[in-house]
Amino acid sequence: MKKFLQLLCIVIIALIHAQNTATRFFYELTYRPNRDSAKLEKELMVLDIDKNQSVYQSYEFIRTDSLANIMVTKMMKTGLSNDFSMMGKSGNAKFIHQVVKNFPVEEILYKEQIFMDYYSYRENPGLTWQISDQKQKVGPYSTQKATTDFGGRKWTAWFSTEIPFQDGPYKFYGLPGLIVKIEDEGKNYSWELKGNKQIENIQQTLYMEDLIKKTGLSKGTEISKEKFLEKYEQYKKDPLGSMKQMFGQVSSDGFSLSKEMRQAEKSMKEEFNKNNNSIELL
Repeated sequence: MKKFLQLLCIVIIALIHAQNTATRFFYELTYRPNRDSAKLEKELMVLDIDKNQSVYQSYEFIRTDSLANIMVTKMMKTGLSNDFSMMGKSGNAKFIHQVVKNFPVEEILYKEQIFMDYYSYRENPGLTWQISDQKQKVGPYSTQKATTDFGGRKWTAWFSTEIPFQDGPYKFYGLPGLIVKIEDEGKNYSWELKGNKQIENIQQTLYMEDLIKKTGLSKGTEISKEKFLEKYEQYKKDPLGSMKQMFGQVSSDGFSLSKEMRQAEKSMKEEFNKNNNSIELL
């Protein structure tokens, strides 16, 4: 009976999927932020899928964006300022990137905010899977093993043909069923499916990104992956470089920003140093 109900749920998901509503899959990401430490952290990630595309990003990032939408809309209607410190309490997303796949997947679109600007690049990850006969249960799902090399790491995935989407978290896709669990050989990064629900539609552009772009304070630029990595390395070395160019060292009222900027820059560099174990090594 339990097996029948599981299959019925999957059929319902597939039927809804065909009607172009979306399914949100929740993945628990367990990761080692610092390559010199054994300490592990967790973050809840989501993979939204409809019949045309999928979007992967942090659930905390979406939740904070939704809260910002509510607060800014309320402020514009009432003219009263809000306590935006609430966003800091709920906005603990460590991963602010987004991965978009259009079906059938020929390439993926990777997008991330670097300071105020949004940069994106396209790539074909070139995943070559070796599918094993080995099977096991992962949560309620019957899964099968597959392995691949990507980003300088060796990955083991467990996919389920019970969930009819050839997709997975982050840049992983291309197996004959949804990837339920995937981790690298050193267990630096591990995603595991924890649940799903239906949502009305997929949002590629979140509220705050759209708002910031409309103000003219930010831009969205598509560049090559090589250029993106160059910009990100430059950002880590000089996190407030663009702010220095924008405002200089002295504000319009003559108040020196140097001390505050130095402290902010120091904190950002310390954070980069603590999070030095990226998903992709190459």
